[in-house]
Amino acid sequence: MRAAIPTALLAAVGLAVAPAPATARPPPRLMATGAALIEESTGKQLYGLAANRELPIASTTKVMTALLTLEHVHRLSTVFTQNDYLAAAGDSQIGLMPGERMSVHDLLLALLLPSADDAAEDLAYNVGHRSVGYFVGMMNARARELGLKHTHYSNPIGFDAPPGNYSSASDLVKLASYVLQKSAFFRRVVALPRAVLFTGSHVRVVTNKNDLVGRVPWISGVKTGHTLDAGYVLVGSGTRNRMTLIGAVLGAPSRSSSEASTLALLDFGFANYALRTPVAAGAVLARVPVSGQTGKYATVVTANSVTSVFRRSARVHRRVDVPRALTGPLPRHSAVGTLVVFADNRRVASVPLLLAYALPAPPAVASALLPPGTLFWLVAASGLFIGATVFWRLRLRARRAEPER
Repeated sequence: MRAAIPTALLAAVGLAVAPAPATARPPPRLMATGAALIEESTGKQLYGLAANRELPIASTTKVMTALLTLEHVHRLSTVFTQNDYLAAAGDSQIGLMPGERMSVHDLLLALLLPSADDAAEDLAYNVGHRSVGYFVGMMNARARELGLKHTHYSNPIGFDAPPGNYSSASDLVKLASYVLQKSAFFRRVVALPRAVLFTGSHVRVVTNKNDLVGRVPWISGVKTGHTLDAGYVLVGSGTRNRMTLIGAVLGAPSRSSSEASTLALLDFGFANYALRTPVAAGAVLARVPVSGQTGKYATVVTANSVTSVFRRSARVHRRVDVPRALTGPLPRHSAVGTLVVFADNRRVASVPLLLAYALPAPPAVASALLPPGTLFWLVAASGLFIGATVFWRLRLRARRAEPER
């Protein structure tokens, strides 16, 4: 029979109910067609505005171009040769000429900071085995593998082109979160305000089109985009109080409005949510009485940690469910109960509770666990030992009593 440990006992072991914090901030008013906000480590969505609507995404397409490059090129020092692509005068570019050679490292910097279309073409052509079309097929296959259900690519750059180059706000933040966690290089690059490209026909200095990077101290990326069909698109990330949020704003009417909406979205998330660890792995949660052994207790600990995103206004509490008593034998780390975490009376997680140490069988039971016949032979041997001892003691006394001759 299990017993729920009351709140008073939870407080005694350091798991008191969390106090209610300040009033929550209302949802932001965004100048956007679609938007989404997630916490990076858990992927939990904190806000959505037409989050699954399929919309043109412009140069945020290049996040997938970067991911495939990083997954298929194992040395960033690898040098690629530009194909015969020449970017149009109005396109974002670094002026690569056909036949020009540049390292993958520098091509990725050009792709992610100034959003260079010629760098995207160069990477797609070479990673795609000298076929941009093949690379686009790789992009769509990878999108399916990552579960991006509202995403389709028609080019590696982000042009508005049939049969459609689109994604959704929810897919964009999911993809950005995946690449940020998988690639330290990507994470470092998108947080740079500017960089220098040393390879190629000459040295180039490039600037990040995401103006929030460098201007707002806690902003750490990720990618901008703009076309006539897409409007202004911005995937932004920021970190405060050890929590990283990723937001996407699609279809904004201007660059300034996309930046303002991104900041409002991230501010909303930081104001209303916090990353907490209400349960730490190995924490002692209870000491359960051992059946038939007065004063003996079994130590019960948590199997793993629970880290999640909670509303700052939420009341977080925990309930420990364990038996009223335990009986051995039980090996170390046997599951003997459950810790359940609640936020505003809604169950959010559960953790197995384990024995910290092995629990042996009680003494009265130990004899019952011996192999058949063992107890008989133990008693017989004891009797023989006692009989032999008495015999030799009597003989010794008899010798001492005999008169000397």
